[in-house]
This record gives sequence, C-alpha cells and structure tokens, in this order.
Amino acid sequence: MTVTEPEPSSKARTLALLPWIVLDVPSALGKDPKMLLSEIGVIAVVGAGQMGTGIAQICAQRGYRVLLADAALERAKSGKLAVEKQLGRLRDKGKLSASDCEQASTRIEASTAELAYPQADLVIEAATENRELKLAIFEQADALSKPQAILASNTSSVSLTLLAGRTKRADRVVGMHFMNPVPIMKLVELVRGMETNEETLATVRGLAESLNKTVIVSHDRPGFLVNRMLIPFLNEACFALDEGTGSAEDIDQGARLGLNHPLGPADLIGLDTVLAIARVLEQDFGDPKYRPSLLLKNLVAAGYLGRKTKRGFYVYDDQGAKVRPAP
Repeated sequence: MTVTEPEPSSKARTLALLPWIVLDVPSALGKDPKMLLSEIGVIAVVGAGQMGTGIAQICAQRGYRVLLADAALERAKSGKLAVEKQLGRLRDKGKLSASDCEQASTRIEASTAELAYPQADLVIEAATENRELKLAIFEQADALSKPQAILASNTSSVSLTLLAGRTKRADRVVGMHFMNPVPIMKLVELVRGMETNEETLATVRGLAESLNKTVIVSHDRPGFLVNRMLIPFLNEACFALDEGTGSAEDIDQGARLGLNHPLGPADLIGLDTVLAIARVLEQDFGDPKYRPSLLLKNLVAAGYLGRKTKRGFYVYDDQGAKVRPAP
C-alpha cells in the first residue's frame, strides 16, 4: 500500500522556513533603514557657543559621545573648557560626583565640523540665529554625514522645511529647539518640517526624553510655538521702555511678580537673537505688528547684546551677575 503524504499547507511551509529567515521589515516595506534611538552613539553639536555647549554637556552627562564642533577648532576647544567649568561647578556643589564629572568630560571631543560630520549618527546644529549661515551648515552636513544620519537644528525661528530643502534627506531633518540655559530648562520644542517623517520625529523625541526633557511638537511656522509667544512679549517690553512707560527694573519686576516669570530673559537669550527672531516673524508673516523696536535694534547695532557682552538692558560683571541697569 502506498501512502501519499499530504501536501504541506502554505502555512506549514512558511513556518518550516522561519528558522532560516532573517526578517528585514524596513526593506519589506520598501523603506530605507531609519535611525533608532539605540543606534545614536555619536552626536555632533555644531556651534560651540552658549547653546551648543549646553547641549553638549547634557548629552555627555547622559552617556553619549559628543563631538563639539565649530568653524575654528580653537572655538570648539574653548567651548569644551566652558563645559568642563560648568561640570566642575556641579561637582563642587555636590550635584555631580567626581567620577561622573570626569566621565562626562572625557565623552566630549573638540572638533571641526568637517571632521565631525562623517562620525555622527545625529548632527545638532546650534549656530548663531542666522538663516544663511544655517543653510550653509545644512548643505555641508548633508554632503559629509552618513546617509542614515539625522540632521537636527536648534533654530528658534528658521524654517525647517527651508533647511531641509538644502539637503537630499528632507525626511531626516528636524528641529530640536532647546531652551536657555540648556542644563536647567526642562523643555525641548521639536519642529517637524513638511517632509520630516515619523521615524525621525520618534527618534529625536526619544533622545530628548533620555536627556530628561519634556517634549512639545510644533509644525513649521515662523517662531514655532515658544517664540511665537515670547518674542512679541519681549519686543513690547522694549517699546514700553523706549516710550518711557516704565524703567527696565519696573518692567522686569512687573513680569516677575505680576506674571510669575522668574527672570527677564532678553539679556540672557542675547539681544541679537531676540532681534533676529523678531525680524523672521516680521518678514515671514508680513505683519507689521511683529516689527522690532528701535531701541532693540540700536542696542544690537551698538554691540550691547546682553549678558554675553556684559551689557544689554543691564550691566554685568565678569561672572555674569547683574550689577545695575544700563545707562
């Protein structure tokens, strides 16, 4: 008697093959592999100023290797020294162990942007709030970075869609707007351009949350969410001061005690940055209500940019402490 074995069902044949199959879900879906948070080991922070050093510090403290880059290597080295100074203060106050302080410092390497891009899994641009500068940085970052790397910008006003247009990876361009001072402020404002995909947004959200930050998401509009509210507020305070409605001290006291704002932030942000964002709002919305005050423009023209130049609306000492109102 001949026994005919039944033809295996398609389900049985599939199960039999499973031990030898390596599933490549992204390929099966016709997508390029995207960055996963677990794959972000090296972060290039481009711009070694106040914001860049703050971003580098918190990333290093959370275990990431950081390439702190600037156009000139000496500026990057100065930025690393500034981070080490801040870490040392945390250690001396008992907020960071000596071991954690040393480890965070060793994770930061000063570099040039050209050398940093090819090594980075994530690039965070933190240059001056200048549209043309940021466009040039993104064009170079796209040319030199790994194909799968994410390009993020800390911009507080420049269109992410515009920046992405200078690259061949618009789906992997995203805004990561940290607040100043970065190690203290809890918020990160993520900004999605027209072509930013969900994988990119999820990856940078995961990164921000790993840095113990709270995340909000804005669509790509001038000023996004935070500066759409903040800059007109600060600009109106400048108009009030210029018109003699009140003194700088009384305006700040009113904001602190009447609105529960902990400090007057314009000098801390930098008056040049406040002016740059105000101009973006005015130009991109085409609405005169966003026009920057003449006082703000004159202070910037005179080089009085706030605490970083020791003079803005107030005069500051070498440690950045407020001394008195500016004359």
